[in-house]
Amino acid sequence: MTETTRTLPVAGGSLDVRTGGHTGPALVFVHYWGGSADTWNGVIGHLPPGQATVRFDQRGWGASRTLPGPYHLDQLADDLARVAETSVPGPYVLVGHSMGGKVSQLVAARRPAGLAGLVLVAPAPPQPPATVTEEYRQGLSHAYDSPDTVRHALDHILTATPLPKTMRDIAVRDSLAAGVEARHEWPLHGIARDITRAARDIEVPVTVLAAENDVVEPPRVLRDHLLPHIRHATLTTVPDAGHLLPAEAPGAVAVALEDFLTAVRRR
Repeated sequence: MTETTRTLPVAGGSLDVRTGGHTGPALVFVHYWGGSADTWNGVIGHLPPGQATVRFDQRGWGASRTLPGPYHLDQLADDLARVAETSVPGPYVLVGHSMGGKVSQLVAARRPAGLAGLVLVAPAPPQPPATVTEEYRQGLSHAYDSPDTVRHALDHILTATPLPKTMRDIAVRDSLAAGVEARHEWPLHGIARDITRAARDIEVPVTVLAAENDVVEPPRVLRDHLLPHIRHATLTTVPDAGHLLPAEAPGAVAVALEDFLTAVRRR
């Protein structure tokens, strides 16, 4: 798919936003903590030609690494809202993975014009589970300290199936491509923030993709800590995969997105 990159002014600087395709509703992709716009390469490669897509590196990561903070969820949500409202001429669907799923929930709760739906891919739930202790968060904050710790996280926590070499190299690169403040904000603060009040304000259709062997956000956690707060959401479990669903099972994610878009168009 041919993409165009344009510079979008945001608070403190600018974001490089990549857009492609022309058939809507557009899919606006929001990557995980440690990811980048390239996290979605495999998924976009499985989508029909012409499908409208939007993707970018979130503040503090990758090409957006030099953007100043704050890097908290509200600022990331402000950035995402600006990307969506200025990059999409018609209706759009937010597609958020992990941390990006929590950011997407906050934006969806604002009920922006043009938002047609929300797809949450192995998302952080609005209600943090009891396992997100201070000890857990401190340990998580060191997951991307070095290439060795990143590889350990990929092999023992983030994935349940081996990644293709190209995708693994991207994941290692992306996990290291952040300043200390941006890298620590999510594990030390964002992951523990309760956004259930906001999540209850989401009105658009919502589908949740869980990964069968995800040890970060297992299906049972999403059933207990997300579905009670977004009651109209539907949950589907992707077999065999782990937390990095977009990289481990890009075809399954793409099929789920196509099915969701078909349902949205029928509304």
